[in-house]
Amino acid sequence: IQAIAIARSIAVKSHQNLDSNQEFIGEGLSNMVGSTMMCYASSGSFTRSGINYESGAKTPMSAIFAAIFLAMILLLVASLTAYLPIASMGGIIILVGINLIDFKVIKHYLHSSKQEFGVLIVTALSTLFLELQFAIYVGVILSLGMYLNRTSKPRVITVTPNLDLIGRPLQNIHHHRSPTCPQLTILRVDGSIFFGAIEHIAKTLEALKEDGVKNVLLLAQGVNFIDVSGADFLVNQSNTFKALGGNLYITGLKKNARKMFAKSDYAKKFGEENIYVHKNEAIADIYSRLDNSICKSCTELVYNECKTEFKPNSLT
Repeated sequence: IQAIAIARSIAVKSHQNLDSNQEFIGEGLSNMVGSTMMCYASSGSFTRSGINYESGAKTPMSAIFAAIFLAMILLLVASLTAYLPIASMGGIIILVGINLIDFKVIKHYLHSSKQEFGVLIVTALSTLFLELQFAIYVGVILSLGMYLNRTSKPRVITVTPNLDLIGRPLQNIHHHRSPTCPQLTILRVDGSIFFGAIEHIAKTLEALKEDGVKNVLLLAQGVNFIDVSGADFLVNQSNTFKALGGNLYITGLKKNARKMFAKSDYAKKFGEENIYVHKNEAIADIYSRLDNSICKSCTELVYNECKTEFKPNSLT
């Protein structure tokens, strides 16, 4: 972990791509082989890597040459190292460390994300009071907690066609004043539907039920995956809406989510007829199922399918 943190710090400054997995594999193999030859455990060194970078090193050969020179010094002039001024060596280390700090990035975090800036500050302070590897653990755990908090609260917004634009694109209801359909509410979910996000999504659906909404269409283009808990949640919500006299529909499922539904009985339990590929197809089909008496007196004409005359083919 310490070596990865050092590598990432230098990779940011040198604009290089870092493969963390390859770093772990290389270092792990090095220590496994070295352990059979009485070698010291290998790892990254913040000062050595920093001095290498500041000196203009471009390839891993610089580390090999550094090792060769170090071996020569130990063999030939080891006794003279006792006369090296430790204060000057400490100054070099401090200078290298300061040069590796990217103050522009810190300033960017300060203005763009208070949470990430907080993680940065706590991690930096931890390095002063804890050992480096434990300070890194603190930063990793805080970052993980922040990520889980963010993914557990996906954006669930109500959208409606913007009648002022060509094609009537679906947009956030709070961004324009287009009318809404009294029978069908469309929700866009921007985030995965998994066990950690179920409670947050459920609150939105429960609020709609309390407002008398019976038909809800979920736009799932922004849903990366659905786990077993998420699939169970959708099935249960579908049954709840059916009990209220409406239904829960879903459209735009990505390939992984569709496979998850197909490999189990969830698609059947949810209702294969309620799962659509495209939103236009979904709206057209759902419209045919709505209550004609309400549509007949409605003057909003939210969707292209909306008409004021009676729909004799209604399923309701």
